[in-house]
Amino acid sequence: MSETPINLNKVRKARARAEAKTRANTNAVAFGRSKAEKAADGQVVSRMRRDLDGKALKSPDDLSGKGSKKP
Repeated sequence: MSETPINLNKVRKARARAEAKTRANTNAVAFGRSKAEKAADGQVVSRMRRDLDGKALKSPDDLSGKGSKKP
């Protein structure tokens, strides 16, 4: 046996950190996306919304100018 005592709390915490690191790495592979990928997806979504709003049909009230505006 070794002559120096081992601090079991440090061993336990080191093991927990190692397990958390491996769990984080597996989650990063499964769910992670880079910042550039998220930004590109955001641009696609905003472009789709803008295009959809531009293609929306106008109601007859909007065309005649007699909307439901309150004075």
